[in-house]
Amino acid sequence: MKTGQTPTEFSRRSLLKTVGIGIASTGFIGTGSAQETSDNSRHVVGTKSRYGVDVAGQRADAVDKEIDFGKRGKAVVGDFSDEALAELESRDDVRYVERDVTVQTLGQSLPWGCTKVEADTTIRAGETGTGADVAVLDTGIESTHPDLTRTLGEGYAVVDSDRGEEPWNDDHTHGTHCAGTIGAVNNGQGVVGVAPGVTLHAIKALNGDGSGTGGDIAEGIRWAADQGYDVLSMSIGATSPSSVIEDAVKYAYDKGVLLVAAAGNEGPCDDCIHYPAAYDDVVAVSSTTIDDELSEFSSTGPEVDIAAPGSDITSTVIGGGYRAFSGTSMATPHVSGVGAVLMANGASNTEARKRLTETAEDIGLDQNEMGAGRLDAKAAILGDSDGGDGGSNAFEVVTTNASDVSQTSATLGGDLTGLGDYSSATVGVEYWVDGAEHDSATTVEVGSESSAGTFTTTVEELEADTDYQFRAYATADDDTVTGSAVAFSTSEPAEAPVVKTLSPTDIEHEEAELRGEVVSLGDADEVTPGFICWEKGDRDDAEYIEDFDTDEPEEFDEDIEDLDDGETYVAVATVTTPDGHRIEGNRITFVTAE
Repeated sequence: MKTGQTPTEFSRRSLLKTVGIGIASTGFIGTGSAQETSDNSRHVVGTKSRYGVDVAGQRADAVDKEIDFGKRGKAVVGDFSDEALAELESRDDVRYVERDVTVQTLGQSLPWGCTKVEADTTIRAGETGTGADVAVLDTGIESTHPDLTRTLGEGYAVVDSDRGEEPWNDDHTHGTHCAGTIGAVNNGQGVVGVAPGVTLHAIKALNGDGSGTGGDIAEGIRWAADQGYDVLSMSIGATSPSSVIEDAVKYAYDKGVLLVAAAGNEGPCDDCIHYPAAYDDVVAVSSTTIDDELSEFSSTGPEVDIAAPGSDITSTVIGGGYRAFSGTSMATPHVSGVGAVLMANGASNTEARKRLTETAEDIGLDQNEMGAGRLDAKAAILGDSDGGDGGSNAFEVVTTNASDVSQTSATLGGDLTGLGDYSSATVGVEYWVDGAEHDSATTVEVGSESSAGTFTTTVEELEADTDYQFRAYATADDDTVTGSAVAFSTSEPAEAPVVKTLSPTDIEHEEAELRGEVVSLGDADEVTPGFICWEKGDRDDAEYIEDFDTDEPEEFDEDIEDLDDGETYVAVATVTTPDGHRIEGNRITFVTAE
């Protein structure tokens, strides 16, 4: 069981390991640890009542922040003398007094981790997490990275960045790397995340050195919960517990947030899971290699819920580039992304957690190393659990959707779902011009497969502005199976309008002003801007608002009324083209006044 303890002395491990050193031969291993702050007067006082907060504030030499955890109570972070701390500890309305701690980071092709958990299959099936909000509590996210700009939503700076225009911009690179594994978009360059349709939100709670205080972490967790976000990904850790962080974790869990955190990089070791991963309400993630072995650095213990790829994971970094890092930090966002897809499909935080663990693949490690098993996106999202044997018993192949289609090339592929009684099969694709005789098809052999899984190949020298059909095939001995034909076109697609949802204003008990921006009309002569708004978790009862037409980019707003007090709502700006095609912008959540 995951349990909290009274905070004890903290120790710090090295944060960075450079190229050529040990397990992190490709770069970064984030090692999470916590220690006493350099200023030993900085403490956190957890109170039961508003009066307790007032007394703590009066006794403090300086107050940094107050954090409200609802029914659990409040906390005051600041500088206190020894005499004030002794007095506060003796009060009945004080729940705890603890020294504040330092918390640190834990260290276009599809990265191997996405393929290993079969997120490539779920992406091709259209399961990208669209509609889910994922907060990345870390060093921030680079706001201008080409793989992330389209998927970025709101940001929050507990500590301000030393880099870029946004206060939550990444000035380290750790947060940007984690964000890319979750939600890097499929834009034909760089990498693709396991859930490229989610909206990412940066919570910058760690500074440019990759460290921050327990009070800052707690503030960031509470902010994410108050925004109504679905998933909170935390590739951070401390070797000992923190009561104020535990307060924040429980607050967020009760608000319906799926919390996912790195197990730690203390390995090889036993019973060494870091916090907040060690708390009951958090999914603790260990790290595995490309061969499904436990990563040498991964912490282990009974609190581990699930394992995921974490060695040599390529993702986004600041400066618009890409690098391979290693650590349980890199494993965590794989789980966060798949959890986000589940919640986009309507699962609660508890249902998503159960689904993640129930469908995890047993890779033969001890339970304290892998928990329920290694993450399996395909089984969790599509229900295609293979029981760990690599596929169904039948010899079958499925044609997957074409991707990266240009006017002269396309990526085609299939999914070998089972080998039946065969030990291996030759797989490939065949494609032809739509309407032509199938005898004219071009056949491309991809290779030989000895287990179930997906395969792709890029075909070139296609005719521009042409409709094609293709299908996957598999051959074993004299037995050939094919998938259904799938269409794709090399026609230049029409440029769609672009709309952006802005933060609502004038939020009251029962009403708010929704705001949006028509960024571009695309190829349309005019569009009809509007909004969709619904209480979080109940889109079936969404309200649709459209009131005017525009023939130029501009901001727009509409008032929405008859909302419920103290509830979380989701707003999406939209534009509708003359032919009736509605384009949705990013999602923004807001909470009405109580």
